[in-house]
Amino acid sequence: MTTSNQEMMDKVCNADGFIAALDQSGGSTPKALTLYGIKEVEYDVGKPSMFDCIHKMRTRIITSPKFNGDRILGAILFEDTMNREIEGVPTAEYLWKEKKIVPFLKVDKGLETEKDDVQLMKLIPNLDTLCDTAVAKGVFGTKMRSVIKLANKEGIKQIVEQQFSYGQQIMKKGLIPILEPEIDIKSPEKAEAEAMLHAELVESLKMLRKDQKLMFKLTLPNQDNLYEDLVNHPNVVRVVALSGGYTRDEAGAILARQTGVVASFSRALTEGLRDDLTQNDFDAMLDGSIGEIFEASKLGSK
Repeated sequence: MTTSNQEMMDKVCNADGFIAALDQSGGSTPKALTLYGIKEVEYDVGKPSMFDCIHKMRTRIITSPKFNGDRILGAILFEDTMNREIEGVPTAEYLWKEKKIVPFLKVDKGLETEKDDVQLMKLIPNLDTLCDTAVAKGVFGTKMRSVIKLANKEGIKQIVEQQFSYGQQIMKKGLIPILEPEIDIKSPEKAEAEAMLHAELVESLKMLRKDQKLMFKLTLPNQDNLYEDLVNHPNVVRVVALSGGYTRDEAGAILARQTGVVASFSRALTEGLRDDLTQNDFDAMLDGSIGEIFEASKLGSK
């Protein structure tokens, strides 16, 4: 492990803070831009002009003086963002060297259609190449998301098997994978699905060698501290929570009750940010969001 990687590992393991999710992909970008105040008539959906707009938004967030390593552990990037620059510096390098924020990369290619009450990830045929590029650019870890709709034991088993299979492939490249088997917060069987997922995750961790490390990004659970044994597991670097459609206030309140869990919020982080805000107002809004999420993560991590 390089000196930089060891410093990143120490930060992710031990520091207070949360992981900022800035990894909206092509499918979710239009919604993120609309919330930011950029209308679809201002770009072509799925074209370079759209990615230019979202990169401009992310650049404004990342370069804000309020967005720094004092309260933020890491940031999850979309592939296009990783391949771009901020102030003339490759994004991952800028995050670590200028902000002391650990860079992660979203590697999944989206979701399959629903089957067995879950949505598996689409195949990731270029994963090895993508991981090699990420390592060369100074990325510390990866993230990949699948979705659970109902408490279907077979479907949840498939979700966990796929996540761990790709996770093993990523670990071989020297990266720390974040496995994100999200449970839909609107599921009528959310609590039952969480219990099934927890059991599958515990079982799959038994297959890892002592030197294999990963992270989990999980939906805030109905039962407080459901995932506390994962937080304390020797193969788990950290457990982080997704906001999953909860408001920032709702997510923060639930998170504060989860011992050892910190936030990895996307929509809750950018809530209220708009393109037409003055820089002072933008920074103040971002400062408030970061402060709320940081405090909730700090309470949870105690």
